[in-house]
Amino acid sequence: MDIVGSGFLARNLRPLAGRHSDTVALAAGVSWASGTSDEDFAREAALLREMAKGCVDTGRRLLFFSTAASGMYGLVDGPGREDTRVRPCTPYGAHKLALEEQLRESGADHLILRLGHLVGPDQPEHQLLPTLVRQLHQGTVRVHRGAARDLIEVGDVVTIIDHLLQRDLRAETVNVASGFAVPVEDILDHLARVLGLRARREFVETGVRQHVISTRKLRALVPQVARMGFGPDYYRRIRGPFTTSVASDTTTPA
Repeated sequence: MDIVGSGFLARNLRPLAGRHSDTVALAAGVSWASGTSDEDFAREAALLREMAKGCVDTGRRLLFFSTAASGMYGLVDGPGREDTRVRPCTPYGAHKLALEEQLRESGADHLILRLGHLVGPDQPEHQLLPTLVRQLHQGTVRVHRGAARDLIEVGDVVTIIDHLLQRDLRAETVNVASGFAVPVEDILDHLARVLGLRARREFVETGVRQHVISTRKLRALVPQVARMGFGPDYYRRIRGPFTTSVASDTTTPA
């Protein structure tokens, strides 16, 4: 597998580099849902166009990473499924959905994975858990009231990707997540206990809706998921950025 990108997900995909020679994994582009620009979106669209054309020319499959987060499924009634007609509620969600359509129309063999919130050592500082850890160290944490996140350890994601690619899927869209939405306040409580820290909480009212990501299709395609420990307490066992260095920025709400 050829891996395009050098970030958090791309680095974790490296153990698969010697497998799935028919696949190009596009693990580059926009990964910051709240800090993007039209220029960032345009660059990712251009890169996807280039990679899809290359796959058409070579007969290879393009593995594209989309999102199953609230930007995609936040307005859906009931669990967010791959066959649900969605109305993205953020610019990031709308961008990812547009890229999915762009890829489907490109003529390239492809597999689209809508990811939950990936967690693991050395993940980007702007993502949820590093932000919470940093703010815990600083003594004040900003929390979107009512927010919840489906956390999944990046190593489990790579294992699932390996299984999915072995199935030789084409023109499919699959949610890759734990299937359990954990209140951010519970995640924060867990991090505070692990780190032995206490911090003042500032709540931000955003009117967010909790949503659950459906993993029915994933479990049908990858029965091994049943043995990966996903459940309401899974988030307590995953490895996180518990040694994240303290940064000075305190502006990113959780």
